[in-house]
Amino acid sequence: MEEDIDTRKINNSFLRDHSYATEADIISTVEFNHTGELLATGDKGGRVVIFQREQESKNQVHRRGEYNVYSTFQSHEPEFDYLKSLEIEEKINKIRWLPQQNAAYFLLSTNDKTVKLWKVSERDKRPEGYNLKDEEGRLRDPATITTLRVPVLRPMDLMVEATPRRVFANAHTYHINSISVNSDYETYMSADDLRINLWNFEITNQSFNIVDIKPANMEELTEVITAAEFHPHHCNTFVYSSSKGTIRLCDMRASALCDRHTKFFEEPEDPSNRSFFSEIISSISDVKFSHSGRYIMTRDYLTVKVWDLNMENRPIETYQVHDYLRSKLCSLYENDCIFDKFECVWNGSDRRLAQATRACPLMKAAPVAVLGGTGILLRPSTQRCRRFVSTSCLCPLFGLPHLRTKCHHDRLVQQLLQDV
Repeated sequence: MEEDIDTRKINNSFLRDHSYATEADIISTVEFNHTGELLATGDKGGRVVIFQREQESKNQVHRRGEYNVYSTFQSHEPEFDYLKSLEIEEKINKIRWLPQQNAAYFLLSTNDKTVKLWKVSERDKRPEGYNLKDEEGRLRDPATITTLRVPVLRPMDLMVEATPRRVFANAHTYHINSISVNSDYETYMSADDLRINLWNFEITNQSFNIVDIKPANMEELTEVITAAEFHPHHCNTFVYSSSKGTIRLCDMRASALCDRHTKFFEEPEDPSNRSFFSEIISSISDVKFSHSGRYIMTRDYLTVKVWDLNMENRPIETYQVHDYLRSKLCSLYENDCIFDKFECVWNGSDRRLAQATRACPLMKAAPVAVLGGTGILLRPSTQRCRRFVSTSCLCPLFGLPHLRTKCHHDRLVQQLLQDV
């Protein structure tokens, strides 16, 4: 017991050593699976690290958020498009879990151009006693085989393997900003700045374009797609947001190309708040359906808004994330911080929502007044957290996780979530 305590102390001091952090270690996305047992993180180095909730912490309330490293793998590598003379960085933009159907886990990860389907599985037995292979795995001469053996499975140390099952590439001209798994679990969509494509998990060389807002003349372009998500229950319905601060609800039953929306959500702008930066700060960076499918949450630079699907003219709730920054927009514009993108998320009961910010060192979980709940304010204690809190997720069961690990790569996850 004493040894464990000492190890934790050494580990905490090690994590606070800023000299070990590199650009590739910066976490770009986080995502819980549907049960909250696993948490996947992606970073700028193209790596995916999966954490698993400690088994002994399930029955202890004060330790419910403790996670340890479960698996680490390299999802994407840097590439170069020779036809366009374009470098494709390996940074993971989004991760999405598929519902678990068997003992293995499946997740989607994407960088700017390519989406990959990964299978994460455990193996604690190995086959032995092959007839055509020796103990070292080399092929044997059939002429030397005089008897036949029945292969057997022998116990071995637990091994977690991550294998790529599908690679969905060459379908996006612009950078992918969103992926969303459909409720039929057979299809998913990927969105870039101007198009949204529908994929089948079994078909990697063909996708269907369901939204295309690219004008014939690019000089007439006035807005871009910033985020997209499927409805949690209706496989034909999805929403996407734009840089103009609008949300469009589309129904794929209406037409193959959803160039006409079913519903259009937009809040009229207050003329008294109009400024040079209005169009920039009104751009929606993330959109999420509630688990019930009744509400939509959107995140722009200064606010989080909750919309009712039955009311298009204004949101039912607006949360001022950091309204005091309105007087500092000029400075934020000069150092490009005004163009930062942030995520938002519902918890499992739709009673709370979380969002993240880079402009100030806080992660704020606000109550949803129409649904009930109480507010929680989480404030990282270190200066370094100011740089990295640009993505957020809530455990479907217990809220934010507390991670504890000795893995070199994961000290940023530890720093962000252990010290809040």
